[in-house]
Amino acid sequence: MAKCAVCGKGAHFGIKVSHSHRRSNRMWKSNIKSVRAIVNGTPKRINVCTSCLRSGKVERA
Repeated sequence: MAKCAVCGKGAHFGIKVSHSHRRSNRMWKSNIKSVRAIVNGTPKRINVCTSCLRSGKVERA
């Protein structure tokens, strides 16, 4: 699973609990996009979460 190149956000793991309280493992995936961004003055393709994109932490190319 990809991680955000800015904040390091990735997948989270936990336990899914049904109505009858049977438990099984599950995974929450972060909303990560592959974007062209300016890194050290040159455009580069990096994986970034949408919260970093919205907050303006990434300069798009």
